[in-house]
Parts: sequence; structure tokens; C-alpha cells
Amino acid sequence: MTTRIRARWTRTAAFFVLAAGALAVPATPVVAAPAPIKILSVSAENVAPGDKVQVRFRVTNTGSAAETAIVVVGGGLPCRTGCRAEPNLGPGRSRDFSATVVAPAAAPGETTGLNISVAVRLAGQNHFDFKMVYVHGAGATTPGTGTSSPTVDRVTGRVRDADGKNVGGVAVTVRDSAGHEYRTTSGGNGRFTIRSTDAKPILAGSIGVAATKKGYRSAATVVQGAAGGTANVPVTLTALAELTTKASPSVSATPFVADADTPEPKASLDGLAAPGFEPVSDDGSGPLPFVIGGLLMLVGLGALALMVVRRRNTRPEPAQLAATQLLPVHGRGRAG
Repeated sequence: MTTRIRARWTRTAAFFVLAAGALAVPATPVVAAPAPIKILSVSAENVAPGDKVQVRFRVTNTGSAAETAIVVVGGGLPCRTGCRAEPNLGPGRSRDFSATVVAPAAAPGETTGLNISVAVRLAGQNHFDFKMVYVHGAGATTPGTGTSSPTVDRVTGRVRDADGKNVGGVAVTVRDSAGHEYRTTSGGNGRFTIRSTDAKPILAGSIGVAATKKGYRSAATVVQGAAGGTANVPVTLTALAELTTKASPSVSATPFVADADTPEPKASLDGLAAPGFEPVSDDGSGPLPFVIGGLLMLVGLGALALMVVRRRNTRPEPAQLAATQLLPVHGRGRAG
């Protein structure tokens, strides 16, 4: 390979390296795409019956085309204002909303963990986010009061699938009536156990248990744990493959959901009409313009490199020009 040819290939490679670097800049926002629905905050996590709770959340169109989102607020706390909206969002755009929910009645001395649920339907897909709020009945101990409470000895159970077979490797999360959280994983026989200790006491009363595993729909339930006793919680997981053959159930109140990644329930939002939302803010455009710009830059630089190479290849070498000038013109030479 001559020095001239090697120099051509070096310049061509430099063009492609520059284009790849320009395209790599906007790649990060695509990987870290925002969730279609996200609860940003709640005004209180420990409330008394009748207390109002403000919930703020963000809806994001993660698709490549404009969509009309259908958003519904529900769960164990009845929604009073800002319970439904149908914003039209461009690709990659987000909008924040607020809603007001009210704590329901609770028995004296008992604490109940209930979810605020926000659901959005975008491009034919349902997405959910949840936030746990604890409703304390009259005389119930609330976190931070310094009053000691009775504890259960342990929380135990077994995870099975819809056919009754044991399911191991399931992420299990337990929350007691004070909001303390404990995590474990089910064994090969589907069993799990979390023991109460002085360092991590599990308070008696309402105990939420959630189970999640990839390929299954998450399961959640709330049981009552007696002081000094064992709270036994049987859990059944349904494979997502089985859900595709069944009709989608309507959105309902979910008593407890873990913080772990939860497979999206195939729920329908039909018939959940409620008063409209008031938008709080409208922020930002998505990563698509960066990606398109990077691709156009790559195509342009590649075309420029190809044109330079072709022009170089069609230019005659100095040796060829010299040989051409030395050739005699036919019909004018003399005999030897």
C-alpha cells in the first residue's frame, strides 16, 4: 500500500470517528428514558380518617408520535379533585398534574396501609405507579411518637403459581403498620420467612406483603398480624403469558405494592370517569431531535468522505502524466 493510499484511508477513518463521536452525545437520554407515569410527591404518608392528601405526578409520552394520554387517579384513598385527564402530548414531552384524595375510615387502634394509584394509557398500553399511605384509626400508634408497640414473631408464607407449583426466586417485600420495610427472596420450595428482632421489629396490626418476579404479574395482599404470633401469607403469582389469553380486568384498589419493578397489569381504564385535572407544568422535549440530528450528521460526513476518496482515485498519478507526455504523436515520427 503506497503512502498516498494509506493517507486516503486515514482521512476517511477520521471522518467516521468524528461522526460516531457526534452521534454518541445524545445516546444517553435514550437509554435513560423517563417512565410514562411517575408519582412525584404526596403531602403526607401518615394520616387520620378524613384527612386530605395532595399527590403530584408526571405523565410522559415516551413514543415517537403525538398521543392523547388517558390518566386516572384511584386506589384505596377515594379521589376528590383532579381524578382524570386526557392531555395531548407530543413525542418525548411531559406534563405534571396534581390531585386530591381523602383518607377513608379506619377502626380505632388500627393502622391500614393503602395505595394511591395513578394509571395512564398511552399508545394502547397501560402503565401504573403507586404510593403507600397509612391511615391510623383513633388511638393507633403513629411513627415518631416514641410509644412502644407489640410485635409479631415472624411473617412467613409460600409462593405458588396458578397451577399450585412452588415458585422460587421471588422478591418478597413486607411492610408493617408503621411503614417499616423488610425484604427477602423465596427459596426453591417457594417458602419465605422474615423474623422480627429488636433491631428490626415487625409491628402487629396490618402487614402488607408484595411478591414480584420477572415473567409473572405481581401479587399483593394485606394481613393482620397478632402480637407474638406468626403472620402466614400464601401468595399466588400468575404468569404473564396466561394473562394474554384472558380479558383485561378493570382498575381496582390495590392494597399493597412493593417498590421493586412491577410488571404492568393489563388493566382497562374504561368507565373510570371523574373530574378533570389541572396541569401544573409542561416541561421539555424528548431525546428524538438529538438522535435524528446525530444520524443526519453521520450520513453527511460519510457522503463527504466517499466523495473525497472518489476524486482522489480519478486523479492520474504524476508518473502516468510524465509517460503520457513522452509518447510520440502518431504520423510525425522519423524512421530510424
